[in-house]
Amino acid sequence: MKDLRSDYFNKKRMLAKQKIEVVKWIHVDEYFSDVVLKTPGENVELRYAKQALKTQVEKLLIEHLKVTHLKNNE
Repeated sequence: MKDLRSDYFNKKRMLAKQKIEVVKWIHVDEYFSDVVLKTPGENVELRYAKQALKTQVEKLLIEHLKVTHLKNNE
């Protein structure tokens, strides 16, 4: 969890350097969420399917756990 938290804050810093910020996350319905991003040029609203987000997060966590497991076994 410590590594994941560190990765999260590093990505957040990287976005801040590019002047990109998550303004708000809006629950649309049980299937979709909207994310409002502030960018240097304009605000952008993106719609995401919740199941697709869940699947992507699961893939990233599994990948991270594999890498961590391999490092610990070296």
